[in-house]
Amino acid sequence: MKNKSILLFLFLGLFAQAQQKLMIDNQEVVRIETELASDKMEGRAIFSPGIDLASAFIEDEFKKIDLSYFKDLKNFRQEFDVKGKAANNVIGILPGKSKADEYVIFSAHYDHLEMEKEGVDKIYNGANDDASGTTAVIALAKYFKELNQNERTIIFVAFTGEEVGGFGAKFFSEKMDPNKVIAMFNIEMIGTESKWGKNSAYITGFEKTDFGTILQKNLKGTDFNFYQDPYPKEQLFYRSDNARLAAQGVPAHTISTSKMDVEANYHKLSDEVSTLDLDNMTEIIKAIAISSQSIISGEDTPSRVKK
Repeated sequence: MKNKSILLFLFLGLFAQAQQKLMIDNQEVVRIETELASDKMEGRAIFSPGIDLASAFIEDEFKKIDLSYFKDLKNFRQEFDVKGKAANNVIGILPGKSKADEYVIFSAHYDHLEMEKEGVDKIYNGANDDASGTTAVIALAKYFKELNQNERTIIFVAFTGEEVGGFGAKFFSEKMDPNKVIAMFNIEMIGTESKWGKNSAYITGFEKTDFGTILQKNLKGTDFNFYQDPYPKEQLFYRSDNARLAAQGVPAHTISTSKMDVEANYHKLSDEVSTLDLDNMTEIIKAIAISSQSIISGEDTPSRVKK
């Protein structure tokens, strides 16, 4: 009887793990990434018809997942002006159970570059930069909604205007109380393998908090590894949408795999879905989900960035 009980326990454990793995599905990652980086989005430049299409797509995904609206918004759009022109972030939330006033943010920017005026290929599809990160945010929203175990409130946000000065992140950050933000997982360019190969990524500003150490602890027993940013001269910690909240002390970091010294398609017309490793990208999204669990549950609270 004892042996049967042990076997049943092991079976249930493996079944539970399998169920969790199914929540982040490769086919869904491919579907979302392919849509965001499609030619009809025309590069997703801020103020363009293409970015309006991208925003509508993300809003529809958040609606299907059944996320809640952010603060006093009436929909998923956080609207603001940039030099007299209309722009918007897309935000959805999962309210926390026991620690609703403590926030964990998953973010990426969904804007990219303007089209060229002539040429056979005129569209900067931005498949890696940053449709890959936006795809991750949507996939993680679905995962955590289905898991339904978040003690802290989770905010999922797709920023606009990163490529032209970080306007979306600036507006969003000004609306947040940094003392209530426990951590920010900003996801930027995860569609290609890192310098260490598959099942790996790096965290900008790794040494500034114990955020990365917590993530790696939660990945113990897996094949995945997070590393320190190998491109310190690039100052990547200050060049993405995490920087605004990090400046206010929030352990806000960017997760990336981009080989900044040799990334062949960075800000080029060739940044298309066909250049990405979508199987590896799916594994990275799974690793982010697993590694964030103790922060979302309230078990771990990363140390703050020194101002």
